[in-house]
Amino acid sequence: MNGTEFMVEEPQTAARPGEKPHLARVAAFVVLVLIVAGSIVVGKRLAGRKALAAETEELAVPTVAVIQPSVEQSNDPLALPATLQAYIDSPIYSRTNGYLVRWYHDIGSRVNKGELLADIDTPEIDQELRQARAARQQVEAQLQLAKTTAERWQALRKSDSVSQQEADQQVSAYQQAEANLAAAEASVKRLEEMESFKHLYAPFAGVITRRDVDIGALVTAGSGGQTKPLFEMAQVDVLRVYVSIPEAYAASIRPAMRVTLGLDEFPGQTFEGRVVRTAEAIDPSTRTLNTEVDVPNRNGRLFPGAYAQVHFDLPVQARRMSVPVNALLFRSEGVRAALVDRNEKIHLQPVVIGRDFGTHVEIVNGLAPADRIVINPPDSLAEGDQVKIATGKGE
Repeated sequence: MNGTEFMVEEPQTAARPGEKPHLARVAAFVVLVLIVAGSIVVGKRLAGRKALAAETEELAVPTVAVIQPSVEQSNDPLALPATLQAYIDSPIYSRTNGYLVRWYHDIGSRVNKGELLADIDTPEIDQELRQARAARQQVEAQLQLAKTTAERWQALRKSDSVSQQEADQQVSAYQQAEANLAAAEASVKRLEEMESFKHLYAPFAGVITRRDVDIGALVTAGSGGQTKPLFEMAQVDVLRVYVSIPEAYAASIRPAMRVTLGLDEFPGQTFEGRVVRTAEAIDPSTRTLNTEVDVPNRNGRLFPGAYAQVHFDLPVQARRMSVPVNALLFRSEGVRAALVDRNEKIHLQPVVIGRDFGTHVEIVNGLAPADRIVINPPDSLAEGDQVKIATGKGE
């Protein structure tokens, strides 16, 4: 066009000032964002794990409900539970081997001391006794011969017809025969005593409470191993009662102190007894004083093994605690109450039970009014366990 040539030049890419630093900043920002996001994710995961661990640890701590013991003011005489026992309770064993021929008294029979209880057939002992008596007769005959010979030789010695040594030998033979006779006599006496055991006699006056043998049964001497007693006897004209006196009242217990007993089978009636002796020492495991009370029972109305409440003429001025039965742990080492301390840890406290009211029991020793006691404690609860108290329970 009019001879003018237009030349078109291709555009060249030229770097604008500040463009490379801008890209670097963008990249650094992206990296920073990724790092922050990763940190947040990791932090959330760690926080979640910590929360899960804390929750697991919290769930591992058992939650328990607690109560406080009820305080009772009482001026009633001290009453403690006990069990009646026979004054003497003894199994009767045989002193010889044999077969039971006959028994004369059954359970419930009242017998006097020395009364015949049973007869035992002892054929082996009888035969041994006959042999021993025959052997004694032989020794007696030998003794007579040795005596005559010794006397004759001593007479001959006076006339020097025999030597002194020969005379001494005959005298020694006579002395040996005397010793043999003494041994034979002892053997016979031993067997006679054993044969006397074929008759079984009552060792004291009492009542037959058990008979474990019948006619024809093999009877074995002794009381060890699998040997069973033939009878069991009890002296019941006086009964024993052993009572555990709490330590707080131990100093007031004296021999000859009068006590009264009450039994459920005799409502409205009481039976009188006397303190005869005490252990004179406090049992460290129960903190009680073992006390024996004797109760006259000449009419036989009271039976050994019966449960009784023993009332001591000691007014109880101190406060006594009462707790539900399901707040106690009955273990081999004794009755325990699971207490929760200030740090919410378990302490297994030994307690002494007094009267039983059915759903509640009286605690005569071991608890304080401010104690926090676990109700329905699990059997797995142990000393020092960490627990958590249920909200709104107890306190």
